[in-house]
Amino acid sequence: MLLADDEALVRAGVRAILAADPGIEVVAEAADGRAAVEAARAHRPDVALLDIRMPGLDGLAACEELARVAPETAVAMLTTFSEDAYVARALGGGATGFLLKSGDPYELLAGVRAVAGGGAFLSPAVARYVITRLGGERLARGAAARARTDALTPREREVLALVGAGLSNAEIGRRLHLVEGTVKGYVSAVLDRLGVGNRVQAAIVAHEAGLVAEPDPGTA
Repeated sequence: MLLADDEALVRAGVRAILAADPGIEVVAEAADGRAAVEAARAHRPDVALLDIRMPGLDGLAACEELARVAPETAVAMLTTFSEDAYVARALGGGATGFLLKSGDPYELLAGVRAVAGGGAFLSPAVARYVITRLGGERLARGAAARARTDALTPREREVLALVGAGLSNAEIGRRLHLVEGTVKGYVSAVLDRLGVGNRVQAAIVAHEAGLVAEPDPGTA
């Protein structure tokens, strides 16, 4: 994977956390968005973990550029609570993960694994904050999301809840005792019936509809 953040100490800390998982290898680092794009061209990583705020080409612009020049690289954004206004643009740019810089190290590892496996991951704290601050009237959006998910079958709602929790197709299959191909079919059907373009948008609907267990605010 590729790690991009303009602060060397942050990169070192994130790299140390990632090193705890033998299945994750950081093949390149970058201190700005332009260098991140060039590193992705050179190394073709499975995942690019981008800080939103970087000099020159920021993480948002780098995400959009990577969608054009390295579409096989999944993008996850490192964010803080002060950057929620950027999430909508990142969604449009193709990001499939949103991880909190000050969050639990386990969430960072789980998020990278989920995105690498073709899934989507919203840090629960980020999801709750984004839905509250970015989504307008929360009650109205929650009611609308529940109406959309009520049209799904019980199994499709189960799959959607697990997508919202950041699980990959393989992990969903193990949880529900389904083969991965069947899960892929369910996910495609859910995206189509919800009218969303990717898993992270479906994950937001799942959170808004209350299908994903949220952490205690005192522990986030």
